[in-house]
Amino acid sequence: MVEIQALSWVLLGAGALVVGLSKTALPGAGTLAVVLFAMALPARESTAALLVLLLVGDLFAISMYRKTVDWAILRRLIWPVLLGVAVGTVFLGIASDSAVRRVIGVILLGLLAFTLLRRRGATDQRSSRQTPTRQPSTSPRRAARAAGFGYGWLGGFTTMVANAGGPVMSMYLLAMRLDVKTFLGTAAYFFFFAVNLLKVPFQIGLGLLNTQILSIVLVLVPLVVVAAFLGRWIAGRISQTVFERLVLGLTVVGAVNLLL
Repeated sequence: MVEIQALSWVLLGAGALVVGLSKTALPGAGTLAVVLFAMALPARESTAALLVLLLVGDLFAISMYRKTVDWAILRRLIWPVLLGVAVGTVFLGIASDSAVRRVIGVILLGLLAFTLLRRRGATDQRSSRQTPTRQPSTSPRRAARAAGFGYGWLGGFTTMVANAGGPVMSMYLLAMRLDVKTFLGTAAYFFFFAVNLLKVPFQIGLGLLNTQILSIVLVLVPLVVVAAFLGRWIAGRISQTVFERLVLGLTVVGAVNLLL
C-alpha cells in the first residue's frame, strides 16, 4: 500500500503539469517530471504512475502532429527499443527500490551531461568559420542503422527503468536532421506506440501498474489536460532558453537527491 502525504501530492501535481507542457510545448522538460514522481512515490511505482500520464500527453501530441511522420525512422528503431525495454523489465524485476532510485539518478545526470556537451559542441560549430573537414567514407545507411540501434536500445532501457527515454530519442531525431513538424510528429507516434504503450503489459506483469496507482493517476489526469492546452498557448510566448536552464538546474538537484 502506497501512502501519499500532502507534500507528495504537491510534487505529483507539479509533475503532471510538467508532463502536459513537455508534450505540447516544451520538449526536454520531461526529466523534471521523472524526478518529481520519484520523489513523491516509491521509485518503482513512480514509473508506472508516470507512464499513464505520458500516454495521455502523447495523445495530445499525436492529435497535433499526426500528418507529419517519418515512418522509416520508426521502423528502424522498433527492434532496438524492444530489446532495451526487455532488459529494463528484467532489471526492474530484480532490483531493489533503492537501486532503482540510484539508477534513475545516474541516468538523469548522464543524460544531462550528454545534452550539455552536445549543446556546447553545437555552439562551437556555429561559431567556427573554418573550412569543413572531409567526412569519413562510412556508409550513411550503415551509420544510420548503428545510431538507430544504439539510441534505440538505450532509449528503451531508460524509458522502462526511469521513463527517461525522451532525451535520448530527441538527440537521435535531431541527428537525423528532421524539420520541426516532422520531428514532432515522428516523436509523438514513436513515444506513444513504440515506447509508452509497449511498456503497459510489462508494468502490469511486474505488478507496478495496479488499481491503487490508477486511482492516483485519475486524480492527476485533469492537470495533464490543462497543461497540454496551456502549453499549446504559451509555446511561442516563453523564453525557451530560460525555461530549459531552470529545468536542467532542478533536474540536477532532484537527481542528486535520488542518489543520496
